[in-house]
Amino acid sequence: MNAYEYADSHRAEFLEELKDFLRIPSISTLPEHKDDMQRAAQWVADQLKMAGMERVEIFPTPGHPIVYANWNGAPGAPTVLIYGHYDVQPVDPLDEWQTPPFEPTLRGDDLVARGASDDKGQVFVHIKVVEALRQAYNGKLPLNIRFLIEGEEEVSSKHLDDFIHAHQDLLRADATVISDGAILSPDQPSIVYGLRGMTYMEIEVKGPRSDLHSGGYGGTVHNPAQALCEIIAALHNPDNSVAVPGFYDKVRPLDPAERAALAKVPFTVEEWQRQTGAPQPWGEAEYTLHERIGARPTLEVNGLISGFTGVGSKTVLPARALAKISCRLVPDQDPFEVEELVRARVRALTPPDVTSEVRGLNYAYPSVVPINSPAMDVAIAAYERGFGARPVFMREGGTLPIVATLQHLFNAPVLLIGFGLHDDNAHAPNEKFWLTGFYKGITTSIALLEGLSKIPVKTG
Repeated sequence: MNAYEYADSHRAEFLEELKDFLRIPSISTLPEHKDDMQRAAQWVADQLKMAGMERVEIFPTPGHPIVYANWNGAPGAPTVLIYGHYDVQPVDPLDEWQTPPFEPTLRGDDLVARGASDDKGQVFVHIKVVEALRQAYNGKLPLNIRFLIEGEEEVSSKHLDDFIHAHQDLLRADATVISDGAILSPDQPSIVYGLRGMTYMEIEVKGPRSDLHSGGYGGTVHNPAQALCEIIAALHNPDNSVAVPGFYDKVRPLDPAERAALAKVPFTVEEWQRQTGAPQPWGEAEYTLHERIGARPTLEVNGLISGFTGVGSKTVLPARALAKISCRLVPDQDPFEVEELVRARVRALTPPDVTSEVRGLNYAYPSVVPINSPAMDVAIAAYERGFGARPVFMREGGTLPIVATLQHLFNAPVLLIGFGLHDDNAHAPNEKFWLTGFYKGITTSIALLEGLSKIPVKTG
């Protein structure tokens, strides 16, 4: 029995095991779920042991634990690192869930539960593939495998970089596989080859020493909320580009070949409107929607806080105003340099009758994966085997910091092999994972690992 046959004959068991995983409310950001995080880490470790990994270890961190496993029984063969996460987002607003978020429910071809697609279902695909391959190879594997499954991805992977730098000998590989995303459509697989980085900041503007009566002092005090809005409005040009001097200096231009490849991805304004509900697109008009989403940097306002926001009225002139700002970055922008550029621009825009401060919160470097490599050729063939169609290449607008970290340390390809769909409601109520994608993902991953067992092994 080959690995495909084994996986097909065990679909029912795999599904029930996945349901058990999804029942654990491993919400990393909420302290009351600390015990659930430990329980989820142990569940993953137990599954890796049952799949036949040689070494399985739960590493504590100052936050939630990291699960590591390896199988090194194929000397001379390539080594592949598989990364994923077992933590999930909170479930709010709970009243919008049609079924309990931690009671997995079948709805047609969808399995509905928090974490079903992001990322428990996709992590579980690879665990089951290792089990299937060991059955097909008489208890062995055609290549060496390492797993790195963390519990803090949904809270910015606070301790992951420190762990990776401290355990490079355990993690070094000839290729990395990450399944934490979506394909273009059920009939059209896609491979993400570019991810944006990020600088996340907050801008605080202060005026009077305390809130004031707007009748007594309005018209004499520059309202910090208004001043903040004036500053924010000046951070974009009339053509919707970012009005921060030096912001684009290191932006790598899109060459004609890459623009042609991105143009092959079907994405109409109508589809964009269906996904967003917005009346029409905004942004840099000389770039397509796909290029704006993944290949151009941005500056966005993520939140505004100031004054009275309760029910009813209160005529207050606020003493301070705060904005959350994020910049999505593309190669070769540096998140720390961008922070300094924004800080200088805000300083220059701040009126003399208020004060301002820019504080950096989170940082991530952008990454681009070469699309011409033996490992990428294997990934293309694997999708063709699993989904029956050749994948298209895409850039994603989101951020996955580990990609840049692994590329920098190991100089090896990182393959972003997703099996979810864009309408899986990740981070939202009624998150789902389509079961066809779950099973096709297993087929794809079997073909992927068997193919990667034949790529050149790195030396030195």
